[in-house]
Amino acid sequence: MSPADLAGRRFRLASPRTAMALVILFAVVALALVPLSLLARQSLQVNGGEALGAVPFGVVGFVLARRVPRNPIGWLFLAIGICLLLSIDSGFYAVISYPFGHHLPLGPAALFLYELWGPALSLFALVVLLFPDGTLPARSSRAIMGLFVAVLVGFTAALGVAVANVVAGHHVVLDSFDGLAVIDHATGWFALVQMIFALIGLPFLLWSVARQFVAWRRSTGERRQQLKWLASGVLIAVLALVCGLAVPGSASAAVRAIANVISFGIVALPVSIGVAVLRYRLYEIDRIVSRTLAYTIVTGLLVGVYAGLVLLATQVFGFHTEVAVAAATLAAAALVNPVRRRVQHVVDRRFNRARYDADRIVAGFAAGLQGAVELTALTDSLTGTVQQALEPVHLSVWVKDSG
Repeated sequence: MSPADLAGRRFRLASPRTAMALVILFAVVALALVPLSLLARQSLQVNGGEALGAVPFGVVGFVLARRVPRNPIGWLFLAIGICLLLSIDSGFYAVISYPFGHHLPLGPAALFLYELWGPALSLFALVVLLFPDGTLPARSSRAIMGLFVAVLVGFTAALGVAVANVVAGHHVVLDSFDGLAVIDHATGWFALVQMIFALIGLPFLLWSVARQFVAWRRSTGERRQQLKWLASGVLIAVLALVCGLAVPGSASAAVRAIANVISFGIVALPVSIGVAVLRYRLYEIDRIVSRTLAYTIVTGLLVGVYAGLVLLATQVFGFHTEVAVAAATLAAAALVNPVRRRVQHVVDRRFNRARYDADRIVAGFAAGLQGAVELTALTDSLTGTVQQALEPVHLSVWVKDSG
């Protein structure tokens, strides 16, 4: 079969029908979480954050796969979402089969499928590298990506061999995360495989990020806006992922539940990339960043003020708790608008300069109106202000005739 025939067959497989079939599979795997968690006597408060975090990957992946089927990013997102949900389902299934002693069929397969969360998260590096068009023009870049994919496939195969050895030796012991203890806490040859994969995978991810940073430095216009979306999504997702993985398996259920809520921040990656690839209102990214940062700062300040007032009133002045809470609530409510305006002004000055400059220009125009009496001068001032603040392609002023 010729390369042209292979390419044509690949694009026929990457069709809206294939996307629909995958999203149906995604929905079935997601719905299976509820009965499996009940049968395994597992709380969705612990695993619910991970399950909800997988939903945006499936939704965004489905939209991208239907709208731009030749772009592999949508298919990668669908694969990530399905693998993450399948991992949670398989963990519940393994608990029912082994610790509960029901010996269900496909138990060994469940042990292997649980471990798919690792290869699924590794696909993030491919998403970052292929953003936004899904292609790599340089042959060297394609060669590096091919090496990473080969190592990823080899690592997945090694997972299968490790699981088979455990099942054959009847040494199935699950840890607190419902995974095999000998894999999550590997020793021997599999620990060496994990080290090799980390030594190749981490530099590949850093190289992908560095490549996009260089592209951002050289880009202008819409492409620069797309890369801003990518940077914001990657930053939030990485921070959330690190916080989620930093929690040890011996932590309490409450701590693990909080960690799962924090790890829900990985949804920033599919959402931001989906918006950027579909190129919908990309110019709003600066405003979104400034609003998010401003409201985060305001929330932190008001929570600090509220807690400080409650502690001051109850511990220092000895007021009753109800009175202190009511007074602190009223004080925090009174500070909302002044603090929000001041913080938004500072944030816009740094992160949304266009909005800040426009507000400053309009404020200057409003101040000049106080002494304006001549219609011609007022019209010139108005047109100059609008031109400077909004930079329209065409501007005209219609003045109604007093007669």
